[in-house]
Amino acid sequence: AGVREVTSGCVEIETAANPRHAVIWLHGLGADGHDFEPIVPQLVRPEWPPLRFVFPHAPVRPISLNGGLPMRAWYDIAGFDLAQRQDEAGIRASIGEVERLIACEVERGVPIANIVLTGFSQGGAMALAAGLRHAHPLAAIVALSAYLPIAEVTAGERSDANAATPIFMAHGAFDPVVAQYLGERSRDQLREWGHHVDWHSYSMAHQVCPQEIADLADFLEQRFKGC
Repeated sequence: AGVREVTSGCVEIETAANPRHAVIWLHGLGADGHDFEPIVPQLVRPEWPPLRFVFPHAPVRPISLNGGLPMRAWYDIAGFDLAQRQDEAGIRASIGEVERLIACEVERGVPIANIVLTGFSQGGAMALAAGLRHAHPLAAIVALSAYLPIAEVTAGERSDANAATPIFMAHGAFDPVVAQYLGERSRDQLREWGHHVDWHSYSMAHQVCPQEIADLADFLEQRFKGC
């Protein structure tokens, strides 16, 4: 497996040659595409088909919550209440970027039905926002320590294509950054809309823990079984 940083602004890891399955993994606020590189060997199982992990870098933008300090972010954060004064324009621009990433994988021979859209924190919010709107069925949507942004307009913008796409959500019970109730509220909203959400809570803060990685591997095992 080789790691490379490509000119399109992504870090890529291929677990074997000629992958026909892809995991697009969006990082959180202030991080970059290198943030989740170490998770690949912890997550991937030997019997899985060849995978391409795509870890894109979000653009650098001023963040209001941090006094306008520029950092990598998928959208602006106005305040500690993440559900208020949301940066809808920024979120929609990043949905477009996720669409571009999906299209890039399709051009390289990965069927859309073999693409898992994943993210942590703000990246997980984007995975939900983009995945629910995508016009073709994805393999799965994974949102870690995240919430559904612009939920009030998502109801009317969801694509029927991903109505049955399995969703994995996980959260830390002691998360001081994205409070767990935001994840629970989003989970309940998604279930109310008829989505199947595999929900997990862990005794942790705003992070990823070994049990979570194991549970996510079990979830992905079902997506990759027989491939």
